[in-house]
Amino acid sequence: MEHIRLPKVENVKLLDRVSPKRSRAGTLYLTATHTIFVENEAGVRNETWVLHSLVCSVEKQSASASGCPLIIHCKNFQVLNFVIPGERECHDIHVSLQRLSQPVLCLAESYEELYCFSYKPNVDVEERRQEWDFLDLKADYNRMGLPNSLWKLSPVNRHYKVSDTYPADLFVPESAAPPVIVGSSKFRSRGRFPTLAYYSKENYAAICRSSQPLSGFSARCLEDEQMLEAILRSNPRSDFMYVVDTRPKLNAIANRAAGKGYENEDNYSNIKFQFIGIENIHVMRNSQQKMLEVCALRSPSMSEFLEGLESSGWLKHIKAVLDAGIFIAKAIAEEGVSVLVHCSDGWDRTAQVCSVACVLLDPYYRTIKGLMVLIERDWISFGHKFSHRCNHQVGDPKEVSPIIDQLLECVWQLMEQFPCVFEFNERFLITIHSHIYSCQYGNFIGNSQRERIELRVRERTHSLWSYLWTNQADYINPLYRPDHSQTQGLLRPSTAPYCFKFWRGLYNRFDRGMHPRQSTDDYLRAIQEETQQLEEQLASHKQKIAQLKQEQGGKNVAQVTATLDKSPTAWACGHDLALANTPQDYTGFFITSSPCQPKVPESSLILVPKDSNQSSETSFSNGSDQESGIADLSCRSPLSEDSSRDPDSDEAAYSAA
Repeated sequence: MEHIRLPKVENVKLLDRVSPKRSRAGTLYLTATHTIFVENEAGVRNETWVLHSLVCSVEKQSASASGCPLIIHCKNFQVLNFVIPGERECHDIHVSLQRLSQPVLCLAESYEELYCFSYKPNVDVEERRQEWDFLDLKADYNRMGLPNSLWKLSPVNRHYKVSDTYPADLFVPESAAPPVIVGSSKFRSRGRFPTLAYYSKENYAAICRSSQPLSGFSARCLEDEQMLEAILRSNPRSDFMYVVDTRPKLNAIANRAAGKGYENEDNYSNIKFQFIGIENIHVMRNSQQKMLEVCALRSPSMSEFLEGLESSGWLKHIKAVLDAGIFIAKAIAEEGVSVLVHCSDGWDRTAQVCSVACVLLDPYYRTIKGLMVLIERDWISFGHKFSHRCNHQVGDPKEVSPIIDQLLECVWQLMEQFPCVFEFNERFLITIHSHIYSCQYGNFIGNSQRERIELRVRERTHSLWSYLWTNQADYINPLYRPDHSQTQGLLRPSTAPYCFKFWRGLYNRFDRGMHPRQSTDDYLRAIQEETQQLEEQLASHKQKIAQLKQEQGGKNVAQVTATLDKSPTAWACGHDLALANTPQDYTGFFITSSPCQPKVPESSLILVPKDSNQSSETSFSNGSDQESGIADLSCRSPLSEDSSRDPDSDEAAYSAA
């Protein structure tokens, strides 16, 4: 609270970026954890809450006759444009928000200011322990069939003496002795020696990960060569293995001048070396910034938007990560060959590629709990630098980069190509993204497992995974079909340029006036909720009929039944939505009545089949998204007064029928 210069400012305007006419007036409050804007319009209390740890930057612009503009950019891509009446007030709010949004120093004591250490839900000590025990990585390794005669759990890094950025528990080849592991670690950047990330018990192939070797132009290490030989021998069905360097070749060659570099095939027996070509964190940071600038354009033309998106290179980078994951997944599933993956330090591009490959390979990681396990293992446990990459604290701006954003977007791009094989929906990915940056939970605090232990996050903070699991009903994909053959096998996505889409749901989700379309997922969820309400009402009606029969001895039951039959809820759709496999399967039939519409005689209700002779203009009402073929539930009811005068409305269809 000592950093708040001005806790309250009245007569503040919140501008709408798309439509200035929708700007709102109200009061701005600053608290220790949130900025709160309360509207004063027409006696309705609408509140906008912004968590300070989500604030990326605060920009104070020159004052004008209407006031002093203050623009808040958030890490979840929300942009708030306030106009504060006085320049002095604006200055005080600006200085306060700059200090409240980020701790000053990248020191252990500055972690205390992060929101997760003050976030106190009504949970006792035992419940907190259960939250953190919800995910068990050992159980996931057991699911893979580990440990076994080929792979063992090594205690070599139990006290983080070999690598302080690696987890304490690591799986290594059974034949790898501790001296070989330690020797290999000394030849790898930050001591991150080759260790197991994923194991296929069907064909013994494994995905291993490490950092780059300290090879320079000619250096070699016998223990490191023995380590790779041990990984090769752990796959009895293959006589070679791939070593994948995810960097562009020029970058890797440049690192050789600093004594680092990549493996020399002449020194390692039976390896096939492969460069992938994913750009570094600086290129990714600049690319996303350019893409966000395109998103911020006010009323751009289609050509301006597409040209800006293309010049940002963002989707090109997403394609590069996905291509790398596909290469590794095919090596494991189709060739049965083990793969060692690394970049420079093994915590950015390596994590991306290993995770994407796992999603392609294993249906488990396409479930709600499976994706949580994957992020916990490949990112949190293996030491992705969340505090630096997500800018949790004021530090070196060159360390900030949207690496985890790219993983989530790769998963979303796969969901767009395979809508029925993922248990979770888009909202699940967006929620994870928001909480990675919010610092509300302790999962993504610090840069390594060791740091989180030193900060005692298990004892002092709460776990996001338990919260997501408790609310999993909000994240279920209504199209998910776990028994589908495609769901069970290896995903083979297309990476042709036209297959990649702009993720409006993440980057522009706060600009609701700009994009009124409703997603297929939201549409189907609305149908499910409506169906559930109808079933509940039907059960209630049946119960009332039974009570009337009991109380009145059957008198007037026929009259009551007739009345209920004319209710707008007394209908059912015979088309089995549970059998649909793609979004198109849901658009073959259109429900022509809903509980919110005026009463329509049951005899007038019709279903329009796919092969109807009606034109598409007749089948899709004016409130529909003709591009996706999904009706927009946000539009007015087709049986409203306006639509009753529309010759293409449903009412006209009833008359025609």
